[in-house]
Amino acid sequence: MNATLLPKPLRGVIPPVVTPLVDRDTLDTGGAERLVEHILAGGVHGLFILGTTGEAPSLSYRLRREFISHVCRQVGGRVPVLVGVTDTSFVESVNLAKHAAEAGAQAVVLSAPYYFPAGQPELLEYVQDIAAEMPLPMFLYNMPSHTKITFDPATVAAALDIPGVVGMKDSSAQMIYFHKLKAICAERPDFSLLVGPEELLGESVLFGAHGGVNGGANLFPRLYVDLYEAALARDLEKVAELHARVIHIGQTIYSVGKHGSAFIKGLKCALSCLGVCDDFMAEPFHRFRPEHREQIAGYLAELGAKPQVA
Repeated sequence: MNATLLPKPLRGVIPPVVTPLVDRDTLDTGGAERLVEHILAGGVHGLFILGTTGEAPSLSYRLRREFISHVCRQVGGRVPVLVGVTDTSFVESVNLAKHAAEAGAQAVVLSAPYYFPAGQPELLEYVQDIAAEMPLPMFLYNMPSHTKITFDPATVAAALDIPGVVGMKDSSAQMIYFHKLKAICAERPDFSLLVGPEELLGESVLFGAHGGVNGGANLFPRLYVDLYEAALARDLEKVAELHARVIHIGQTIYSVGKHGSAFIKGLKCALSCLGVCDDFMAEPFHRFRPEHREQIAGYLAELGAKPQVA
């Protein structure tokens, strides 16, 4: 089974991969191939596709399936592939999960359905119902800034008893919440607790997180792997040094735009400047204009990043 390739708990750096596009419904296949190899060369421990950084809710179901097949075929079992299946439709989430299983993915990732906010009893029942339909192990994804719903600690505690639920990605950026989750998850040694915000990777791993799902690892995968390993080894001096570099990326690459889309725009623009993939954005967003692209290029030079040689 695909799931046999999934460590329990899953540990390390699992980048949320951007989705390279050339237009609204066409995958940048060459860029996707270069991107995956670039990330894997950094020593990451898995890939997470069709998450927030992958602009999944803005992509057609056809394109999502194409990207799943493309990545799974290219990775070929070298690392686990996790596939985001969050949707407002229960049936479409299950359909996408079935395609992921057929393509060779190792797990799926599910956030709370967005638009109509569910109450916690409704959310738990939803997780129970959908887990029973999933063909692969399932990670919960706490992303309250986008879904308007937090998985309350009591809901997570109940979810530990649901067959097939094997971990959680927390992107709340709330360390008190993280510590509550950590105490709860201690009941399940095989349950993986991963953090999303890269600015919290070092301290989260120091306090017991199993790793991070960090967008900056699209650009600088080795940096985030090194930070994870330094935290695991409790090398505080190195953690501080690498953490400062991560913070600097946030203050430069992610800070060029003025809106909530700045993070993904900055990532895609930077990858394009490096010759990795196209920076076309899924609607309603658009790539940076020339003046902003020049800023990104300047920051990349400051960070020591060099364009890839074709």
